[in-house]
Amino acid sequence: MRAWESRKPQKAARISFETPELLWKVLTARRWELLKVLCGAGPVSIREAARRVGRDVKTVHGDVTALLEAGVLDRTDTGGIEFPYEAVKVEFLLQAA
Repeated sequence: MRAWESRKPQKAARISFETPELLWKVLTARRWELLKVLCGAGPVSIREAARRVGRDVKTVHGDVTALLEAGVLDRTDTGGIEFPYEAVKVEFLLQAA
């Protein structure tokens, strides 16, 4: 929105984790699966997100809560959830101690 309103290019949004261990703690396999179905989908309810991944609402709610707290998902004004990105690039560096 900022790019559209200001007519100036904006840097891509970034979410950083202090350690790779924290990254893997937040982005578990099931949460990654959830992000894949939400990527570019627009706002949805938690119930709809659960339906799309074929899981029960209670466990998806737990994953959504963790992703909201980490700043990965957004809560909409109407109470839905949204992954407001159309693409994800994961980048990390592994180097010798």
